[in-house]
Amino acid sequence: MAFVVDASIVACWALVDERHAVADKALELIRSEEAAAPGLLWFEIRNILVVNERRKRLTEAATHAFLQRLAVLPILEDRSPDEAEVMRLARTRKLSVYDAAYLELARRKKIPLATLDDALAGAARKEGVGLVR
Repeated sequence: MAFVVDASIVACWALVDERHAVADKALELIRSEEAAAPGLLWFEIRNILVVNERRKRLTEAATHAFLQRLAVLPILEDRSPDEAEVMRLARTRKLSVYDAAYLELARRKKIPLATLDDALAGAARKEGVGLVR
């Protein structure tokens, strides 16, 4: 596994008007290396997509097509978080439990994190976790 990918990165892949250099870099990396994400990514991405359908930024057809493309990417779903560590990270770094799950996975696997979330990136730096840049 090369890195942990979070929902902010994957959302950029779905929303063409939300391009970002870090998301582009992560997409480039994922073409040659595996990524990992906590199981909650499945829910977060689908929620982002349906919210953007409601905002008329995506059609159902576009959502369906994106999910098909996403399904073939080598993103390994991790379903074994260290609960105590997730809670510690959420508390000490003032993160949501969701964001702490991404950070916990990156720490546990000793791999960098790809995120556009400033608070999560700052917490990763404080925890000694590298970032995809």
